[in-house]
Amino acid sequence: MKPSINPNISIIGVAIDLGAATPGVSLGPSAIRYAGVKERLEKIGYHVKDEGDITAIKPASPIMEGCKLRYLDEVARVNTELCKRVSDAMSEGRFPLVLGGDHSVAIGTIAGVAQHKKNLGVIWFDAHGDINTEETSPSGNVHGMPAAVCLGFGHERLTSIGGSFKKLQPDKLVYIGCRDLDGGERRVMKELGITVFTMHEIDRYGIIEVVERALKIAGENTDGIHVSFDVDSLDPAIIQGTGTRVPGGLTYREGNVALELIALSEKLVSAEFVEVNPLIDNNNATAKSAIALMGSLLGEWLI
Repeated sequence: MKPSINPNISIIGVAIDLGAATPGVSLGPSAIRYAGVKERLEKIGYHVKDEGDITAIKPASPIMEGCKLRYLDEVARVNTELCKRVSDAMSEGRFPLVLGGDHSVAIGTIAGVAQHKKNLGVIWFDAHGDINTEETSPSGNVHGMPAAVCLGFGHERLTSIGGSFKKLQPDKLVYIGCRDLDGGERRVMKELGITVFTMHEIDRYGIIEVVERALKIAGENTDGIHVSFDVDSLDPAIIQGTGTRVPGGLTYREGNVALELIALSEKLVSAEFVEVNPLIDNNNATAKSAIALMGSLLGEWLI
């Protein structure tokens, strides 16, 4: 992605942490704005429209009777609104850049993109699988379920957002950076034949080969690529301001070069960056790193 392809970006913040176990990630959009995301994108050459935040309201109780999913009603409401905002931005010819918030926001983002790109490829950077359902989740936290929802699995309140159809096919989903998968996630990934590049593959083949393979899967014979980037895909020695840190992640340069390669493919149609938590960060360093990663994905070159 670069301004010559589409110079218009809509920033959509989603101030929600109800899908996560650690509070504070709802402040992620504000932290990213404070670190200068709009100015950074404008310097690259984009016309940036900041559409503000969709804000979650915390209910008195996290659990409804007969349902294991935490804060289901409010998570569904927020993602329904996000779906519409993303779809509206694309209808106006604008590139949607979603700032999370916890990773449950991928439900609304991908549902909104799917209104325009029926055959969507997705590259999902994450330490985790996020492909649990109510039956397999050990916690009931919805930020561990968005990939499953986009594939059509899970609670009807979530899978029906943006229409009762699968927003994503398993052969067009690629994971990069996984190193902490629940047992149920491993089973479903194998059953569905989803491509997962764990840190083992990155160490073995190198990030360039891994991303080139991912681009073939998500980019060939699709209507474009969506990038869903959880900052915990990077090593916690680099990224401290996120709630589910797992040692042994991507280096800072691996993260940036991966996104640069996706930018060079010129197939990017949308993106989200999630799980920035300034409450557990040091001097807003994680938000600053997230902005640098956005720059790599959106065509910021040194020369």
